[in-house]
Amino acid sequence: MNKLYCIFCIATSLLFCIKGSGQEPSVELDLFAQLDQAVGNIAYTHDGTLVLSHHPFFKPDVRVATYDAMAKTVIPFPNEEWNTPRDENDWYLDDVLGLRNDSKGVVWMLDMGTRNNVTPKLVAWDTNENKLHRIVYVPPPASLDISQLNDFVIDEQRNLIVIADEGIARGGDGSRAALVVVDLTTGIVQRVLQDHPSTTADRNMPTMIDGDPLSVRVHDKTTPIFVGADGITLDANNEWLYFCPLNGGKIYRLPIEALADHEMTDEQLGEKVETYSDKVNNGGLSIDHEGNLYFTNVGSHSIGFVSARDRTYSEIASDVRMQWPDGISYNRDGYMYVSAAQVHLGSAFNDGKDKTSKPFYIFRFRPLSDGIFGR
Repeated sequence: MNKLYCIFCIATSLLFCIKGSGQEPSVELDLFAQLDQAVGNIAYTHDGTLVLSHHPFFKPDVRVATYDAMAKTVIPFPNEEWNTPRDENDWYLDDVLGLRNDSKGVVWMLDMGTRNNVTPKLVAWDTNENKLHRIVYVPPPASLDISQLNDFVIDEQRNLIVIADEGIARGGDGSRAALVVVDLTTGIVQRVLQDHPSTTADRNMPTMIDGDPLSVRVHDKTTPIFVGADGITLDANNEWLYFCPLNGGKIYRLPIEALADHEMTDEQLGEKVETYSDKVNNGGLSIDHEGNLYFTNVGSHSIGFVSARDRTYSEIASDVRMQWPDGISYNRDGYMYVSAAQVHLGSAFNDGKDKTSKPFYIFRFRPLSDGIFGR
């Protein structure tokens, strides 16, 4: 018994040394899909089928589609009619990037409205009944001319949706980014935390791709790109909302319950915002059941990670083919799916020359702890 006890002690000590050795965590990336068009964000139907937005930066004809992994084809979602603009009304998908699914099989699509200048809206499609569930508009003053409503979370406990507005449409420079709170019970839509450091692009952290600055030429002048509030996610207990600007070195959080109190002023909300951890310039943001954060590092072909244990940042996966990793979300099959959109290779950033190349990829990996379906 003493010998067995000693063996146990040695094994335990070795395990402790390995865990405490400072070795960086890592995950293995799988190449899941190769597509003809760039993918923005990914959500799921009730049975786990991938629903993807074709990145609106490239003005796709099919805004949203499902991906058939067996046939390796995409099918317009929810149908072709909803992907076809019309003059008589705005019951179509105009410009979609953000997608989320709830636990009831409803896929929510965030129509930014920037392509044909229609009012931004959330379109909710019931994938169990294959029918429209709801449309919720996001009119002024909750949305502005410079609004680019990018990504969002669904708090089913409080019946809230919180949207990250990057603030970069129609000449916006990320300085007036904000969060937009949609109360699905009362219909109240509010713009909050505009001009707060947690939503505003950091001018000291320009977008860099492999060390080179990303800029766009406007009227013969080269202008660097700064993007405000972008990544956003909600923890498993529907308690903490995590969010951050794309251009910025910090992740922030605040109790989502505070956003349900529509009487709170921006100043009061700002006092509840906490600086959570360091990061690099990132796109999408996700979280697992342990509270670990995962995000796409747009400038370095990689996935970033912030440990819930000590709030330290590390890189956990990379692939040179993962050009501008964007959306990231967890499916019931145990994988987080990541799109690679090649945004920086588009014509707007390359003197009118489209430098993107087919195929466009979707990667996946198993997170270090079980994720949350649709987040």
